[in-house]
Parts: sequence; C-alpha cells; structure tokens
Amino acid sequence: MRRVYVKEEACIGCGLCEVYCLVEHSRSKDPIKAFKRETPRPLPRVHVERNIEVSFPIQCRHCADPWCVYSCLTGAMRKEPTSDKVIVDMEKCIGCWTCLVACPYGALSRDLNSKTVIKCDLCPGREIPACVVNCPNEALVYAESQTESPNVESQATVPI
Repeated sequence: MRRVYVKEEACIGCGLCEVYCLVEHSRSKDPIKAFKRETPRPLPRVHVERNIEVSFPIQCRHCADPWCVYSCLTGAMRKEPTSDKVIVDMEKCIGCWTCLVACPYGALSRDLNSKTVIKCDLCPGREIPACVVNCPNEALVYAESQTESPNVESQATVPI
C-alpha cells in the first residue's frame, strides 16, 4: 500500500499541506472561497506540529494494526480489505471520539459541525494526495510502504 511519508529535515512548517488539504476537501476547490465563503468551513485532515527547531505534519498513518478501528463502537472506522486504507463511514460515525483516544499518533480530528471524526483519506480521486503535490520543499512523499507496519523506527523516513 502507498502511504504518505515525511522527511522531517525538509519540513519548514509552512502549513501549505494543511491549506491544500482543506481546499481539496472543500465544495468549491478554490482557496479563497473555501476559506471565506463556505459554511461550515472545511477542515484539513493534516495538521502541522511546530517547535522552534522541528516541524512536521501529522495525519493518519493507515496503520497495519489500526487501534482506531478496533476501538470504534459502531464500525464506522474500518480498514478496506483491497487497499488497506483506514476509512471512516460518516453515516455510521456517532461522534463518540473513542478512535481519537485510541490513536497513538493524534492523527484524527473532530468535526464539531457534523459531530463526526475526520482523518486523512489519501484524497480519493487523485493519483497523489493534495498535501504531497503542493509541498514546496518536497518534505512529503507518497510511496509504497517500506515495511508491513509503518511504525518501524528503522525506516529512512517517518510515515505520517
């Protein structure tokens, strides 16, 4: 399965991955309209953690053993058998947030408007996710999984 990986040394914390993720998940697909006119405003599925010396984006890692799926009370969180993507069925999500608590990476977010969870969906309909395409420093890479589990520390890049 292909996953998004971050090269921490290349991330400058600009936040463009957040902006383009928000735009990709908007109705208009236009940055100005998405930020100024859409109600409710769409939410990005990635967020950038910033520290003085280090910054990096955090989004769903589509884990081999997804704790969020195991903790979901309604079955709204599931792993697609064909693609190994962890997806959310918004119709089944009741906004109990157990998946948020279970995720060891803090990669899931609450959508308080719809009272559901949102997470990276790897931009369905796009060959390469919007965050990767629009990263100015090429800190985000969309590549085949380097190991069966994305949680192995010996990888050259850190999966997000």
